[in-house]
Amino acid sequence: MPAWVDGKLMFYADSPPRRLMDLFSLKWSSMVLHALYHWPGHRARTGELQRSLQGISKKMLFQTLKELEQRGLIARHVYEVIPPKVDYRLTPLGMTFAAPIEQMYQWGLENQAALDEMATHYQAAMDEPSAASYRHDPVPDAD
Repeated sequence: MPAWVDGKLMFYADSPPRRLMDLFSLKWSSMVLHALYHWPGHRARTGELQRSLQGISKKMLFQTLKELEQRGLIARHVYEVIPPKVDYRLTPLGMTFAAPIEQMYQWGLENQAALDEMATHYQAAMDEPSAASYRHDPVPDAD
């Protein structure tokens, strides 16, 4: 939660909300978790994940899987067979994180019109001639 310090609102870098939102800094992390959540047994092979996530490159998928594994949200399982077989599965921690992601995805399904409206507003703002200069103007300090 933010804290008030000397009459100013502070959002500390190590606060739980900021640490949580940091998990979304990797573009595909929520989509990979979402896919694994819905995959039978909450596990899938790399190729299956790539085919199910339209637009993700193999390189980005591997980077995302590696980071999610390092954070303890998924586990990599290597089978002792030839040719080698690997799958990725949600850990118990990953399951607890995937549940709120599912709520956000459900919100998106239920509010498609609002998402379309946001996209329209954003595109209109980007198309305005003054938008280019507005985006580059520094924000004045309120103090």
